[in-house]
Amino acid sequence: MNGRKGAVLMACFAVVVGVAQTGVVGDYIREARHQAAEVRATGVPAVDQAQDPLYKELLEKREQTRIQPVDAVVDRVWKAIPGYNGLEIDVDATYKQAKAAGTSKPFTYVYRQIPPKVSLDDLGAEPIYRGNPNKPMVALMINVAWGNEFIVPMLDILDEEKVKATFFFDGSWLKKNPELAKEIQKRGHELENHAYTHPNMSQLSEYRATMEISKTQKLLKETLGVDNKWFAPPSGDFNQQTVRIAAGLGLKTVLWTLDTVDWRNPSPESVVSKISKKAEAGSLILMHPTSSSSKALRGMIRGIKAKGLIPGTVSQTLSPERIVPQSG
Repeated sequence: MNGRKGAVLMACFAVVVGVAQTGVVGDYIREARHQAAEVRATGVPAVDQAQDPLYKELLEKREQTRIQPVDAVVDRVWKAIPGYNGLEIDVDATYKQAKAAGTSKPFTYVYRQIPPKVSLDDLGAEPIYRGNPNKPMVALMINVAWGNEFIVPMLDILDEEKVKATFFFDGSWLKKNPELAKEIQKRGHELENHAYTHPNMSQLSEYRATMEISKTQKLLKETLGVDNKWFAPPSGDFNQQTVRIAAGLGLKTVLWTLDTVDWRNPSPESVVSKISKKAEAGSLILMHPTSSSSKALRGMIRGIKAKGLIPGTVSQTLSPERIVPQSG
């Protein structure tokens, strides 16, 4: 008998819980929770907030100014092109900030980024030649297998111009020059993979190609504590096997949009002119620690900045992170 009564009581309790989660009662509970959350977030009851002209104005402003995200795509010519976050006003955060300041109008909008539905990771094993053309950044790529005498002068210029670059290390160079590599790391630059013996990757067996990439990947971790993200094929030589192997090791294969061709020892003036003229949003700019690029580096950076572009690393340029306005 007691067991039967207990079962009846449990059934009644289940019915009450079910009613509380559905219908009018459920709606009331959900609304009460929402209002309580709004009060905690803004200090203003939800009903009052919704009726506040400032809040309504912010909602309208958000709809008028929202920038939709751009999906990553595989282009017929440029292959994998990363996506770019959208942007919209964070209404609740902006409203809270305005009310805390004791003003009826916000001095500064708070923004939130909207990620694209398709990211670079969704595109599979594809090479990358450029960033998203909507992002006003370019990447400075410095492939290092020789040219030690020009590295510190280039580092000094990068410091003076307050710019970070991505250095792709040949593994055999890194093995011989760990202290110089650590100096590059100390200056805050991105350190990545340029194979081990600077081979033509397309001519290698799968085993050898894997060893070339993985050996340098391991060395970057052991010597510098770096978790490798990007692989730059030596001489730009690769095939689909190369891209697939790199992807299997967790790396994306990155090439370049603009080449200084500094190994031919062009005049620094011609390098500055070429890069300043051709650089555009999303450009990946290739150079080496050579006399030409060392003498042209400052001019390249200033030419890039003069076009309203931000020079930076490969990760910064290929990230979907949007360049956010500082004020509204």
